[in-house]
Amino acid sequence: MSQDPATPPPLAKKPEWTPRMWEGCDFFAWLKLLARNGFAVHPKQWYIAVIITYVSFHNTLLRLLQDAIYGRAVRATEIKDPPIFLLGHWRTGTTLLHELMICDPRFGYPTTIECMMPNHFLLTESYFTTWFKFLISSSRPMDNMKAGFDRPQEDEFALSMFGVGSPYKTIAFPNNAPVDQEYLDMEGVSETGLRRWKRAFKQFLRQITYKTGKRLVLKSPPHTARIKTLKGMFPGAIFIHIVRDPYVVFPSTVNLWRTLYKTHGMQTPNYVGLEELVLKTFIRMYEKLDEGKKLLAPKQFYELRYEDLVKNPEAEMVKIYDHFQLGGQQKFLPKLREYLASVKGYETNKYQLTDEEKALIASRWGDVIRRYGYDKAQG
Repeated sequence: MSQDPATPPPLAKKPEWTPRMWEGCDFFAWLKLLARNGFAVHPKQWYIAVIITYVSFHNTLLRLLQDAIYGRAVRATEIKDPPIFLLGHWRTGTTLLHELMICDPRFGYPTTIECMMPNHFLLTESYFTTWFKFLISSSRPMDNMKAGFDRPQEDEFALSMFGVGSPYKTIAFPNNAPVDQEYLDMEGVSETGLRRWKRAFKQFLRQITYKTGKRLVLKSPPHTARIKTLKGMFPGAIFIHIVRDPYVVFPSTVNLWRTLYKTHGMQTPNYVGLEELVLKTFIRMYEKLDEGKKLLAPKQFYELRYEDLVKNPEAEMVKIYDHFQLGGQQKFLPKLREYLASVKGYETNKYQLTDEEKALIASRWGDVIRRYGYDKAQG
């Protein structure tokens, strides 16, 4: 790694143009985000802020129209089958695990367009996916994994578009102090903030359930630190945690945030303090994961290593299904093999760490490194 903090990272390839994620906000969520950050939009992004403001008016009107048409049906929708939560720090393979899980036709999931347009996708999804495919890149800029309106996405983005608390709001104004960090694990969130967050989350899940009628598989790294809150909302939920070599996770996570800051920020990012934020967040996330695991019955939790999943994905998925007694492998495995054949040959990004960086990671993340046996890999 060893880059000047002000130097953007090399992307896997030159990214295609993509809209800013904040174009999914309604007007009030967008205005609140601007005001909270002192309207500190850099001049180069002024035109983008104008576009988002214009689009946010339409999002608000469409949300009201959607509620008028679908609101009663959505509110009456029950989430009968408790969700399956996929846990893991950023860049640990949660996206891959999500892609593999949804090969099972019994499971539903939030798509990219649903997470980016949560205010009105029931009304407009078919229109946008038909006529506006050019608005989204065919691959993710940070790692070149396949992207598209219909690909599974993090529900955390939907929460950000709704305007409730989320650490992802830091992406909008990356040069300001990080915001909503208490929403990473929901500790220290006010009663009002927690109530609004839960209401927005359940609203979104009801919308997806109304559309799909299926048990939901959800992936969002912050959920890794929210087991206590999620179990309180869905007592029967199950949790699958994936871990990856921290010596890979650190530079890859720094690259992720650099890419998102540059692509979706309203400021030209300076990246000051980013590496320290990554180091601190990792520690906090795994502390809360350990606390949350103690609240779960053995049949509610499963852990696996990314390296094992990549080496033998079918065998690892069978272990997950056996642990939770999910059944249905006759239909799932053929779909899984089709997907694996379609991504054969995909290569992950490579990073070179200096001895100083390795020592820093070992000193700050040593507990997790040793717990999952990654100290032996380095030795």
